Amino acid sequence: MIIASKSSSGLRRPAARAAVVAAIIFVIAHVALLLGITTPDKLYFDEVHYVPAARQMLLPVLDGPILNPMHPPLAKQIIALSIKAFGDGPLGWRYPAALFGALALVAVYLGALALFASQERAVAAMLLAVFNQMLFVQSRIAMLDIFALAFCLFAIAAFIHGFRQARPHAAFALAGLAAGLACACKWSGLFVLATCVAIVVVIRLMQGWRTRFADANAEDWYRPDLWPDFRLSQFIACFVLIPAAAYLATFVPLYGLSFSDIMEAQRRIFADNTTTAIAGHTYMSSWPSWPFLVRPVWYLFEKVGDDTFAAIVFLGNPLVLWPALIALIVALRDWIVGRSRDAFLVLAFYLGPYLAWALLPRTLGFIYYYLPAATTASFVLVYALTRRGAPHWLLWAFVAVGCAGFIAMLPVTAAFVGTSMATFNRLMLFQSWI
Repeated sequence: MIIASKSSSGLRRPAARAAVVAAIIFVIAHVALLLGITTPDKLYFDEVHYVPAARQMLLPVLDGPILNPMHPPLAKQIIALSIKAFGDGPLGWRYPAALFGALALVAVYLGALALFASQERAVAAMLLAVFNQMLFVQSRIAMLDIFALAFCLFAIAAFIHGFRQARPHAAFALAGLAAGLACACKWSGLFVLATCVAIVVVIRLMQGWRTRFADANAEDWYRPDLWPDFRLSQFIACFVLIPAAAYLATFVPLYGLSFSDIMEAQRRIFADNTTTAIAGHTYMSSWPSWPFLVRPVWYLFEKVGDDTFAAIVFLGNPLVLWPALIALIVALRDWIVGRSRDAFLVLAFYLGPYLAWALLPRTLGFIYYYLPAATTASFVLVYALTRRGAPHWLLWAFVAVGCAGFIAMLPVTAAFVGTSMATFNRLMLFQSWI
């Protein structure tokens, strides 16, 4: 009995430590993301679409057509709850973004912990997700992307945890639930769900073909004995029924139990999101350019003093995201040559949410669509920087460099910091960034 007690305590200790670290990350990130979040004190960029849609949801009776019908309702419902709690002002509009930004960082930490089984590497991945700037900027504006991202990252964390288990049923069910909620914020959440499905299907096909590696080992990305008790019915439940139920449930507050109205809402979303755009946009960019940070989106740039400007640019930190491209090559090599499981997973959850945009017929795109892949790029970087033989200091030296780039760019990523024209000109390294 004493031995069993010690064993049980030993099993609980890592989980308790992870919970404590996750709680600390959440509290610190939550407070940090709220700093200056009410600047500007007016709606800016796409807030003009989503905040009015959230306000409409608070009306006792809907007045006129539903606003912003081209996106599912969950993120707007969350913003509506915040407006009800904190008032119809900057804090009410943006508080949920900060909340879900903090949750997204917790999910990055949990995903990296499941992937690398290392507290150090998990914390480093979380810090790199902060320092890439994209998550930071999107956590301070009332748009839909940060909500979808947070749920996607929890889905990824749950899936990676399940991938390593003999019985992945509960973890895969949680992944499906989180992916369904991501889709209920923005349909791009489907890309993570599709990545999970593709991984399981490929592995099951290879098992069905009785594929074996001649020199197989425990670190292979594919093993013929993976998930022996995971049946087709359970696959359908985890990756079809649970996500669909979670997704459709979010439409009930708007349409009741009217099946025809809910289906019509899906038709409208599909039509609006698959139409090829004809007219251009000032900040539009194509998906091949996003990893190279060619064309940012200026959310805000306005004069607030004699030589002071409030500026918010969605760009990304070049000191983090450009080296990530080299890390991708390293991971690709390790997957192909070494059959590395970790390399396979980091590649899948970077390339899946990114390359899916290449399949869509619409030509209107923006660099903030790259947000999920840019965030999971932190997994790729940590993988590459901590490979066998790499010096221990290399990871934290890179984190420090990323932090320096993040701080240097704050004048044009946080409106409350402010910038001068001289600072603006110094930071805008390329003409395409202006």
